[in-house]
Amino acid sequence: MSEQSHLIDFYGTECMPCKEMEPILERLEKELKVKVERIEVWHNAANAAMMEQYDKEQRGFVPMYVNKKTGKVLYGTQSYENMLKWAKGEI
Repeated sequence: MSEQSHLIDFYGTECMPCKEMEPILERLEKELKVKVERIEVWHNAANAAMMEQYDKEQRGFVPMYVNKKTGKVLYGTQSYENMLKWAKGEI
């Protein structure tokens, strides 16, 4: 595992699409041996402000995934294949 994750999952506690993505994120962490930092934004104003800094398209919704190494942002539910490419920096 890396000491500080470059992969971020901005989510909301009650967000159903966020919950649907949890098994995909867990699989990604296990298979790539990476850590996805999960940051809750619906009940934490500071975290919501942090999300805004990464939300260049100003969509303002979760789930939102950020790869800090590549700057690539994905929104909404994604396939495992897309998440794998995102995590590897291929998209």
